[in-house]
Amino acid sequence: MPKNKPHKGLLKRVRISKTGKVRHKSCGTGHLKSAKTGKRLRQLRTDTIFADTEVKRMSKMLNRRLRGRTQPRTAFKRSPAPGETE
Repeated sequence: MPKNKPHKGLLKRVRISKTGKVRHKSCGTGHLKSAKTGKRLRQLRTDTIFADTEVKRMSKMLNRRLRGRTQPRTAFKRSPAPGETE
């Protein structure tokens, strides 16, 4: 049976936080900055968090559980370790 491998191209373009949210850099920051206002450039500098629908697709590509912008943290309850009771 083949191994599940994460999509390396996607891993290079996103950052995954400890809580499982997926952050990415906004587009439009590479060049032609003189035509953009200062306010717009400041807003583009911050990383944005992907929406829930996009995260569902990315979790399949990366073979791990991820959270979207509005998904609660309790949605991903870990299973207890062997020998551990709740």
